[in-house]
Amino acid sequence: MQMGSLDKEPENTASIEQEELRGISRSVGEIEWLLMIVVLLYHVFGGTGEEEKPVIVLAMVLYAMCIMGFRYANFFKHESRWKLAVETWIMTAFITWALFHTGRLESPLLNSYLLVIITSSLALGKLTTLLELALIGACIIFLGGQSSLDHVLSLKYAAGIFAQFAPFVLVAYITTMFASDIRYGLNKVKLLSETDELTRILNRRGFAIIADRLFGQAVRYDRPISLLLVDCDNLKPVNDTLGHKSGDALLIALVKAIQTQLRHTDILARQGGDEFLLLLPETPAGGAHDAAEKVRTAVESVALALDGKLVRTTVSIGAASYPADGSTLDLLLAQADRNMYQAKLGGRNRVFPERTPPAATVAGG
Repeated sequence: MQMGSLDKEPENTASIEQEELRGISRSVGEIEWLLMIVVLLYHVFGGTGEEEKPVIVLAMVLYAMCIMGFRYANFFKHESRWKLAVETWIMTAFITWALFHTGRLESPLLNSYLLVIITSSLALGKLTTLLELALIGACIIFLGGQSSLDHVLSLKYAAGIFAQFAPFVLVAYITTMFASDIRYGLNKVKLLSETDELTRILNRRGFAIIADRLFGQAVRYDRPISLLLVDCDNLKPVNDTLGHKSGDALLIALVKAIQTQLRHTDILARQGGDEFLLLLPETPAGGAHDAAEKVRTAVESVALALDGKLVRTTVSIGAASYPADGSTLDLLLAQADRNMYQAKLGGRNRVFPERTPPAATVAGG
C-alpha cells in the first residue's frame, strides 16, 4: 500500500468566508471612492451654488475621513457584514446631504442612491437591501418635503415620488437576483469541488477542510479523536471480471453500508480508488475499534446482485487515535495506513490493531 498524507488546506470555513468578505469590502471601497469622485466633479464643474460650496466641501472631507477610517486605519481586525452595512448607511447620509444642498429631488446627483443599492444587493443580501430601500425612500420623502401638506397628500405628488423611486426598486430587484444567482453558482461549484462524483460523499479536499477544524478542536480542548482508513478487499477482481460499472455499484453499496453505522458527528470521505476515510470525533482507541468492527460487519453482510451474480465484499480497516498514534492529522493518517496494510497481511476482512483483551484477574487465596 502506498502511504499518503492529507492535503493541507490553508483555509478553514471561517477563513474562506473572511476572504470572501475582504473581496466584497474591496469592491465596496471602490464604490465609495467612485461616489466621492462623482460629487467632487459635480462641485468642480460648477454644479454647487456659491453659498453651498463650503457645506459640500465639509461633507466631502468628513466622508473621505470616514472612508479612510474604515479602509486604512485598521480599526477592524475582521471584515463583517455589519461593517459593510454601516458603510452603506454613511454613503446614504452623504448622498442625502449633497442632494439637500444641490437642488434636492431636482439634483442630478439623485441617481447616486443607485450606488448604495448596488452595493447592498451585491454584499448584504435581500433583507438588508429591502431595509436600504426603505431608508432611501424616507430620504426622498424628506427631500421633497418643502411642499404644502395638501400637495404632499395629493395623487400627483405621490405619482412623482413613485416615478423617482421606482428605478431604485427595479435596480435593487435585478441586482439582488443576479447576486443570488452568482452565489448559487459559486456554492454549487464549491460543493462539486468537495464532493466525490460517484458516491456523493466528501472527497479528499472536502474532508481535509472539515477534518482540519475538528482535529484542531480536539488538540485545543485535549479531546480524543480517531481516524479509520477503510479499504475494499475485492474491487479489482470485480472490475476485472464484471466491469467498472459493477465496480462502481459495489463502491456505492459499500458506502451505504458504512453510512448505516455512522453517528451524525462522524465524517466519511473517499480517499481515492477503493479507500475511504472515517473521522470519529470524541472517540478514543477502544471506541474506534468498536466502530471499525461495526463497519466491517455491516459491509460483510451486504450482498449485491451484479450481472446475475450475487457479489459480496469485505473491507480491511486500519485505525489510529489521537494522541497515542500521532500529534497531527497527517501522522494519524500515516499510522492508519500502516495498520490497514497489516490488516491486509493478516488475511483481509479485519481491523488492525486488534482490541487488546483485558488482563485476567488473579484470585487471591
